[in-house]
Amino acid sequence: MVITMATAKEAFLNTLEQQPDDSSYDELLEELALKKMIDAGLSDVDSGKTISNKEMKDTITSW
Repeated sequence: MVITMATAKEAFLNTLEQQPDDSSYDELLEELALKKMIDAGLSDVDSGKTISNKEMKDTITSW
């Protein structure tokens, strides 16, 4: 699979085109929001903005 950089508009349209024709407005918005969150997470991984499971467990335990 080849991944190319797309503009936000191209990514938006591509995501919409992959959805069923009978998708509701809410379903489309949810899919776009999910895509944005996944892309943000992958960007964080690429830039090293992650913590280990132990660090997260320690943080949660301290609450």
